[in-house]
Amino acid sequence: MKFRNSTDDDFRQAMTEQTQQNLFGDDAPWEEDDAELRMVAAVVFASGPQQEFDYLVPDELLDVLQVGCRVRVPLGRGNRPVDGYCVRLETKTLGPRKLKEITECLDEVPLVRLPLLKLTQWMSEYYLCEWGQVLESVVPAGVRMGAGTKLTTLLTLADEYRGKLADLPLPKKQRRVLEMLQSALHAMTPQQLAQAAQCTMAPITTLRRKGMIRSQAVRLQTTDIVHPVHAREENHELNPDQQHALDVLLSALRGKRHETMLLHGITGSGKTEVYIRAIQEVVSYGRQAIVLVPEISLTPQVQERFRARFGRVAVLHSHLTDAERHAYWQQISRGEVPVVVGARSAVFAPTPHLGLIVLDEEHESTFKQETAPRYHARDVALFRARSENVPLVLGSATPSLESFQRARAGEFRLIEMPRRVYDRPLPDVLTVDLRHESKERGSRGAISRPLAQAMEKALADEGQVILLLNRRGYSTHIQCPACGEALKCPNCDISLTHHRYEGNALCHYCDYEIAAPRACPSCHSPEIRFGGYGTEKLEAEVNARFRGYRCLRMDTDSMQKPGSHERALAQFRDGEAQILVGTQMIAKGLDFPNVTLVGVVNADTALHLPDFRAAERTFHLLVQVAGRTGRGERGGRVLVQTLSPDHPAVMAASRHDYQLFAAEELKNREEWGYPPFSSMVRLVVRGPREPVTKEFAMHLGKLLTSATAAAGVPTKLLGPAPAPIARLRGLHRFHLQLQSTDTAGLHAAVRKTIADLKPPEDVQWIVDVDPLDML
Repeated sequence: MKFRNSTDDDFRQAMTEQTQQNLFGDDAPWEEDDAELRMVAAVVFASGPQQEFDYLVPDELLDVLQVGCRVRVPLGRGNRPVDGYCVRLETKTLGPRKLKEITECLDEVPLVRLPLLKLTQWMSEYYLCEWGQVLESVVPAGVRMGAGTKLTTLLTLADEYRGKLADLPLPKKQRRVLEMLQSALHAMTPQQLAQAAQCTMAPITTLRRKGMIRSQAVRLQTTDIVHPVHAREENHELNPDQQHALDVLLSALRGKRHETMLLHGITGSGKTEVYIRAIQEVVSYGRQAIVLVPEISLTPQVQERFRARFGRVAVLHSHLTDAERHAYWQQISRGEVPVVVGARSAVFAPTPHLGLIVLDEEHESTFKQETAPRYHARDVALFRARSENVPLVLGSATPSLESFQRARAGEFRLIEMPRRVYDRPLPDVLTVDLRHESKERGSRGAISRPLAQAMEKALADEGQVILLLNRRGYSTHIQCPACGEALKCPNCDISLTHHRYEGNALCHYCDYEIAAPRACPSCHSPEIRFGGYGTEKLEAEVNARFRGYRCLRMDTDSMQKPGSHERALAQFRDGEAQILVGTQMIAKGLDFPNVTLVGVVNADTALHLPDFRAAERTFHLLVQVAGRTGRGERGGRVLVQTLSPDHPAVMAASRHDYQLFAAEELKNREEWGYPPFSSMVRLVVRGPREPVTKEFAMHLGKLLTSATAAAGVPTKLLGPAPAPIARLRGLHRFHLQLQSTDTAGLHAAVRKTIADLKPPEDVQWIVDVDPLDML
């Protein structure tokens, strides 16, 4: 099968109309007189043609259009109206060739100001995606749609009549209307004006017809964000480690320079207090700070702490309505909010006076977006901080190996905080070897005898318990012992998960759903078995074994309603529940002084995945969840249940020894040429027909090999091969993995290869720069 390159019809037509060169090279002499200087806008589109296009700015838009505004333009032979972004304005000398004119400017003020425009251009180049696509993802849909606004008519007094009302022969009511407008500080709606002048709409309508009142249709915000009033919280006294860290941050702030600082502080060392004190300095300058957190579950607690210090705090996360997000966007862009707290996309907050960016728990994989544009918030924050000349703080108890290596190389400044506040000790971590436990105990439950005994003691002492199991649902697989048939999703290479509360078997990737079977679908044996443990089953076991205590479950199934995170965390913090069961969302950043025991029910869930970061992720999770205990005066302990107690990641985590883990893991990464000692690009090809998909993946591999060889880029290409999840949502998947020490060269070779790539019908491909998801 042969594969050809092609482009969109609109693209070809637009290129013919706008970029075709004169056959003789330079302009012919008889054309020079036709040349004229005109304002030209460069426009990019979110979809369709993948290039900048020049459009003429008509006279009526010369004083209106600004870089960063959206425009409506004609495209292609049929001049179909398409919305795009104006990314550049410049005066050009135009010859006889005709440029199409912009039809309409869609925004009164730019949605994307110049610093963010520069950022999005870099993202398109680095992440090998289109500029318009990046812009569309940076500006929330609610902002683009004007959610929470309504079109309103505003009235003002015509300029030529200001100060001349006394000389005008007008009826009493009309004069009263004009006097109201003249004295008003702002434009008024017809209803407001009628109420102020104590008249009907008739005199106002008459004056509008005479041209004495000017009207303008504008969009006004109808959704108002109310900032709750919190009791003012005083600063906490800093220990020597915190003070040293703060001094380093303040030095960069006061020096008005960019510096990236990796704040490596163990769990409970007081990193958040250091952030707050640095932000106080920023706010005192009249500037703004962005604080990024990895999970929505962190947002309520972080929000409360920051509001207690700063009052007005904008919170950006996925549970906001479009209208709320738009209202926050407007408040931030006007500089009315000093602190912006949010998840990954908050890195694009339109702060006009940015002074500092903080990335808390910088190691978290949720900072990487898994849909196009596949950016990492850490790297985007780094580029933005550099370009706007402000400090960037990366905080973590378990820094990513990429950031730690950059700190070792001197690119980042490493700040260590090796002690907990009040010199509280780190909790003791004990491993429970499930290989021996399963032979000795009669129970088939998920909670081992040592963990159950530790829970009984902690609860009897009026402490609280956190149990981590990074698997949701009730049973993780369903299988028939009679014929061996395992229930799998018909669309994916994934076992169905039993959710007992819903009474169904569900695919967690494509949401395929069936009723939970009572017999084997193949042989009809009634002995169907539901095996494995998820958080729902663990919750049921806890409720059965610890009847006198209330248990809360936090996972994506139980936390779907708006405000559910806040309610659950508040109940646990207030002691209304004594046991908290959950997935990784409970492992990070939460501070509950009364938690005296943490149990890791299965430390091996991600340890043996086909992913070179599997050990690092397991180490991060164990250390982070262990840090949820021992934060109060009562101390705490951690029990880790595992079938791999001798694994280096488990052993290092049980000792709270980041340096030991990092030294060993970096040694392995360097030996095998994995990040952070190389750059990586992953391409995934997917399609409904396996042979065709495989053949195109092979073709793509040859193109990439040729491109990197021609450019002289030293590259290691793995694949194409079936992806670890070989079939997903009905599509067969093949992946290719490229590694090179020449980042710019690798990206250029891949961009050249994919520029005009035309796959067979129904075959899709994606490119992922610096991938985190290897499945």
